Amino acid sequence: MKKTIGTLIVVTMMAMGVSSKVAASENSAEQEGWRLVWSDEFDGNTLDQSKWRYDIGNGYPNLPGWGNEELQYYSDHPKNVRVENGELIIEAHQETVSDQYGTYGYTSGKVLTDGRFSQTYGRFEARMRLPAGQGFWPAFWMMPQHDRYGGWAASGEIDIMENAGATPHKVGGAIHYGGPWPDNRFSAGDYYFPNGTNATDYHEYAVEWEPGEIRWYVDGNLYLTLNDWYTVGGPYPAPFDQEFYLILNLAVGGWYGGNPDGSTPFPSTMAVDYVRVYQR
Repeated sequence: MKKTIGTLIVVTMMAMGVSSKVAASENSAEQEGWRLVWSDEFDGNTLDQSKWRYDIGNGYPNLPGWGNEELQYYSDHPKNVRVENGELIIEAHQETVSDQYGTYGYTSGKVLTDGRFSQTYGRFEARMRLPAGQGFWPAFWMMPQHDRYGGWAASGEIDIMENAGATPHKVGGAIHYGGPWPDNRFSAGDYYFPNGTNATDYHEYAVEWEPGEIRWYVDGNLYLTLNDWYTVGGPYPAPFDQEFYLILNLAVGGWYGGNPDGSTPFPSTMAVDYVRVYQR
């Protein structure tokens, strides 16, 4: 009987224009006590700019290299960021571009919900596949909508997933906290994929963030739990008690995985099937 009712619900939702994959995901999440409050299924033909905005450039004048020695110039050109076949595509190219601050050898894309959507606590998840190659640094992460406790990293950072392209057999999760740079701290952990799969395949990456605890998952497998952090700007559980927004990007170069070399394949893409946010 439950199976029949569940099937009828999915069929009804499909008739209403809600995809079966969303219905199945909501049903699973609701069983765990979560309620879907925001999502992007990338079903259109262009990036929904009511949900996302672009970052442009290389971080100048305040954060050259985006503060991480990154080499790429972020662009809003469709070759770098586009929506097609139900996916968000972020694509890195080896090409020379210039702006008033300098010349760069690579272009890529970065989108964020800054100013469009932010939330305190919840389940934040995305299904995606990543590129393999020396020097790629794809990431799904979160930053505070308002720096309530001071400059980075006193107000926190939550890295839901990041990967060094030369090591597709693993991904990482982390938080950054403490004092403003250079007095910042971080805690992190890695997930190693089972034999036969890696980051170039589709996987679901998620965090469940609740007061005083953040948990990291890959395909529903819990691999990291953190509940010990601080900020010079306020009492625990600060800084992770304020609204954060979402970021998706594909960096080229930087300290996390090093710079590209002659073996790095260009162009290469990061493909995102969906992004979903839940509340208890």
